[in-house]
Amino acid sequence: MRILIIEDEHKIARSIGKGLEQEGFAVDLSYTGTDGYDLASTEDYDLVVLDLMLPGLDGQEVCTKLREKNIQIPILMLTAKSELEDKVAGLYNGADDYLTKPFAFTELLARIRALLRRPNNMLPSKLSCGDLQIDTQTFTVQRDGKDIALSRREFSLLEYLMRNKNNILTKEKIIEHVWNYDADVLPNTVEVYVGYLRNKIDRKFKKHPALIKTVRGFGYKIEEPNV
Repeated sequence: MRILIIEDEHKIARSIGKGLEQEGFAVDLSYTGTDGYDLASTEDYDLVVLDLMLPGLDGQEVCTKLREKNIQIPILMLTAKSELEDKVAGLYNGADDYLTKPFAFTELLARIRALLRRPNNMLPSKLSCGDLQIDTQTFTVQRDGKDIALSRREFSLLEYLMRNKNNILTKEKIIEHVWNYDADVLPNTVEVYVGYLRNKIDRKFKKHPALIKTVRGFGYKIEEPNV
């Protein structure tokens, strides 16, 4: 899952970003409303954490412009103000939720997960493909009832494949969702991590059908057996 943080206080932005990366998210940072809007309107994100008070465009302007462009990505608004009118204005301008500073990271994470689980986003926390199951809340993976240990990057890649089960994903789309915008990632890196996953969820279960498929010239997909 890929999240954009638009926050002009660098220390806060980096702290949130580090915490979310430790939870398995790919995170991009932007420190102005103008740059944040440019990223949110041109890149593919699963959620935006948006500060209200920003240089350039403020948070409400960013939110309004994104909704006017029919970009319906979930937006969590951050504000240092506790006045009711600021919160109401943010929601009227298209924000999905708000959080008042200062806040605990655990609450921020809970609100992010709640937004990602909303029905219109179709993001359940438990996913399956054949006899393979993953839980994005507990970061657990099992196949045929046996636990599989994955690195955070491997887990993020597997989650993205399973959220798009039976669909072909290009290397470019995988990089966009699994790695940060500024990460120096080559297409070969995707091949390497797909290989890691195959070793752990396919090759170790030789009596079961392989789930990860290479579609030559296009990319990869994880496929239900007999589909």
